[in-house]
Amino acid sequence: MVRYSAWSLLLLLLFVTGVPGVAQKTGSRKFSTYSKQISADLFGIFFEDISYAADGGLYAELVQNRSFEYSATDRKEWHPFTAWEYMTKGYGYGSISVETESPLHANNPHYAVLTIEDPGQEGIGLVNYGFDGIVLKAGEQYNFSIFAKKLSEQPVSLSIQLRNKKGAIFSEAVLDVNGRQWQKYTTSLTATENYDTATIAVISRSKGKVAMDMISLFPQKTFKGRTNGLRADLAQAIADLKPKFMRFPGGCLVHGDGLGNMYRWKNTIGPIEQRTAQKNIWNYHQTAGLGYYEYFQFCEDIGAKPLPVVPAAVSCQNSGGTWRIGGTGQKGLPMNEMQEYIQEVLDLIEYANGSVTSEWGAKRAEAGHPEPFHLEYVGVGNEDKITPEFSERFQLIYNAVKAKYPGIIVIGTVGPAPEGEDFDLGWKLANELNIPVVDEHYYQPPQWFLNNHFRYDSYDRTKSKVYLGEYASRGNTLFNALAEAAYMISLERNGDVVHMASYAPLLANQSHTSWNPNLVYFTNTSVTPTVNYYVQQLFSLNQGDIYYSGIVSFGDRSGVKDSNLAASCVKDKKTGNVIIKIVNAGSVTVNAELNISVFGKLSPIAELQVLSGEPGMKNTLQDPVKVIPEISALQVKKKVVYKVPSYSLNIIRIRARK
Repeated sequence: MVRYSAWSLLLLLLFVTGVPGVAQKTGSRKFSTYSKQISADLFGIFFEDISYAADGGLYAELVQNRSFEYSATDRKEWHPFTAWEYMTKGYGYGSISVETESPLHANNPHYAVLTIEDPGQEGIGLVNYGFDGIVLKAGEQYNFSIFAKKLSEQPVSLSIQLRNKKGAIFSEAVLDVNGRQWQKYTTSLTATENYDTATIAVISRSKGKVAMDMISLFPQKTFKGRTNGLRADLAQAIADLKPKFMRFPGGCLVHGDGLGNMYRWKNTIGPIEQRTAQKNIWNYHQTAGLGYYEYFQFCEDIGAKPLPVVPAAVSCQNSGGTWRIGGTGQKGLPMNEMQEYIQEVLDLIEYANGSVTSEWGAKRAEAGHPEPFHLEYVGVGNEDKITPEFSERFQLIYNAVKAKYPGIIVIGTVGPAPEGEDFDLGWKLANELNIPVVDEHYYQPPQWFLNNHFRYDSYDRTKSKVYLGEYASRGNTLFNALAEAAYMISLERNGDVVHMASYAPLLANQSHTSWNPNLVYFTNTSVTPTVNYYVQQLFSLNQGDIYYSGIVSFGDRSGVKDSNLAASCVKDKKTGNVIIKIVNAGSVTVNAELNISVFGKLSPIAELQVLSGEPGMKNTLQDPVKVIPEISALQVKKKVVYKVPSYSLNIIRIRARK
């Protein structure tokens, strides 16, 4: 694929040799620098419901299979009572069944029917074990809710109990189901002690028959106190990254395992009992409790621009497990369904940005957010195989969005690898359509990242910008993280063409990991940021919008491209702060020469943040802070020699002097 025009080659030559901007003598070496604007949205995050990142993770629901919708479609050994136990202690007897005759909502067809013939001494009912247990914290409150209706003449009294493994009750509340129509019943429970593997029981001590659905337990302390909200510690770990944008909901999750499994955003909004649950492409279940409204709200809560990604009207090429045999399982929506699907994409933009008088803007307001979400970006497709079926459908969607919402930046896709047929065909399509931004993906060994510092130096600046939507160096050691840091320096240097970048995946439950590596590992009681996390955080917290060349040099290394060394210098226009980043992924200390004389008056004391250690070190559940940044002060002058430790990332932040 030829992507370099004569003009772009000239730009490349200027880029490599240096555009004369500010030049002065520094010792025997002529000092030359130039500056350029770079993307203000460069570093962000990518969330996908993989490795139980949503249900059982970020989504704070504590009850697993709350609506009895699990099935063998999700996982071959699963059924509607997965994670539940029918309890008949104390000589009680009756029956439990799952029915579909008169559901709470058509989108939520299954519900449980409990028949109590004799409650015995302790009652009979259901016990839920949560996601590997329910974590309780002493003194904290938990909100319980259930949709229920009586199917007998007499009301049915339900005892809601927080229990330990042996059945001892921590907290209890009673609800009386006395209506013949579905009704939501709520109560709150207070934990009396700390316990990591509790259960929630719904027990009846009276004769009768009752239908139950959407049995739910949430901690009151969700992130920002949101109803139907997020697990506070996990959400805070994400917020602490200070991302400029958040891409959601995937990933391969978006185009799904077959056309019927594509992620359709309208199925994930509105009352949770009316949302459509479905199989997760990563072989578990997604309730859609964490849906588009919650994603938009979370973006707002953490100050990140939303970047929703919708299917390009084709399913994943790996659908049906075809990745095992080389694919392709990609199928396209029938062309007679395309206009309806295109309208679905347009409706998403209206949902995010439309006035409260518009159809979908009104639905956003009804959910509790009359103000728009200020959507700027929409991704169409996810590392799809670039087939004629894909290209035809993508172009229809792209043209429709461009015509109705010209201010929306559409992000295309160029396949799952840094090169190859799909990459070339994806870029060819991007050039033909003048797509503003395209999404590149690659997972490679750390040495690949060290050897490809100059990948984007040669990209044509007149063509599409790049969103590096998924990347990782296949490991969570310090060396992996430093390889990524060196590469991120190249992204900063090319921030005029690399518009956005996000490490992937973001979250992984340590007991249910579908993919490695990940940025943050968690259990029900812990959050373990990796060394890679701290690299992402350091870059995100120290972004700038103007790049300066030549500020950092590594002595007389004429003609040497040392893959272990990388450096950049950016300036934050708002604060006037100058931020220098230096990576040494090698085994010896190196002298770096800093010349900051072009910046005028700066503070003589800089903040120095260093992430360093032995290359194989990593953060673990047992030692979660083995490698974390250390902060100190550094005296700086117009020219200074900084000794760069081996295996280190160094951030030097020099504040403007007022």
